[in-house]
Amino acid sequence: MFRFTQISGGTHMTKGKSIHALIILMFTQFISGGVTNTKGIVLDQVENDLGLDMSEFGLVVFIFQLGFTLASVVIGYYTDKKGLRTMTIIGSIIMGLGFLGTGLAPNIMFFLGFYMIVGFGLGALGVASNAIIPAAYPKKQNQMFNFAMGVYGLGMVLFPQFLNYMFQFASWRYFYIGIAVSLVAVIIYITSVAFPSGKAEKIDLKAFIPMLKDAQFVFLMIFLVFQVSAEVSFMNFFPTYLKSLDLGGMSTADKEDMVATILSVFSIFFMAGRLGVAYLTNWINERIILITFSAGALLMVGASFLVAENFPYLFAGAGLFFSTLFPTATAFGTQLSKTGGSALGLIYIAAGIGGGLAGYIVGLASEAFGMTGGFSIVIVFLALMFITTFFLNSKKSSQTQA
Repeated sequence: MFRFTQISGGTHMTKGKSIHALIILMFTQFISGGVTNTKGIVLDQVENDLGLDMSEFGLVVFIFQLGFTLASVVIGYYTDKKGLRTMTIIGSIIMGLGFLGTGLAPNIMFFLGFYMIVGFGLGALGVASNAIIPAAYPKKQNQMFNFAMGVYGLGMVLFPQFLNYMFQFASWRYFYIGIAVSLVAVIIYITSVAFPSGKAEKIDLKAFIPMLKDAQFVFLMIFLVFQVSAEVSFMNFFPTYLKSLDLGGMSTADKEDMVATILSVFSIFFMAGRLGVAYLTNWINERIILITFSAGALLMVGASFLVAENFPYLFAGAGLFFSTLFPTATAFGTQLSKTGGSALGLIYIAAGIGGGLAGYIVGLASEAFGMTGGFSIVIVFLALMFITTFFLNSKKSSQTQA
């Protein structure tokens, strides 16, 4: 999400505030990682329960990404104005209402409406919770961001296994309602303990103009549109795609076990990749990393398609190559601008466009050409992303030369 800085004023941060902030951070990151990695698994269950067709499936993904993007851009401003405690509570309330509404939704129209609220709430809570680190741990930001990333990854690994077990005897509705109930506990906790202050880097709309005139930043936004398109399409449609394959006559229950295992292993690779590349950036520049890992993602997913019937577990390896693309591209973008908050605003707009349109496109294609035909569009997104990396070169940026 957005990067944050501590509010000035010399207020001493007590150890108690830091511990309370850490508890909230751990919980929100764990939930966010788990929910993000299991949208496809849950939507596959919703498809059977509410009669969701694949075009509507894609619309659900679009709605979620739209809400998430709006929150990512807007909530940082209000965190600066209203304070970290208030916005963390508001983010929890919004996400809780969204999950409660989707869990109780009687039809697809109600589900769509509340799923956008889920996306907005998840984005809002992500922005607010990430402000906790620089506010509570100003001298240990790098270590704590890595720790938060590890907790996020832990949620990604564990949630698919938990849901696969839960769906053997309970509806997806209980999962979403359970998250809503847990967020009530978060709100009660935040209101009853000492909590740090924090603020977001401000977004200056006027700063958008020179960035949009910079060919390098435009190429970066194009890269992010395709990168997020590929990642969102993979994460949301993979469970349904895999279950559509024959796989030697495997039962639906066995396929669901396989999906959960592949997503968990994918998440392990994803987490390891982010941690590893964080150290690689000390010796290798962002452009080389983006080219290398884009090529790796394209080759891995392409090869996995070729052997999907015989060795579907190969798809899990894509997690290693997907892992570093977005954070590395974000670092590349913030270096192109003197206004980091505004750069991040445009980055998340590009990501939101990619994620939203991709879900809708893949959904329509899946409805028209079947799941294999629709899911294969991921390869198209990856190929376009890879081609775009060759146009990225920070030394050619008009802003860095100025």
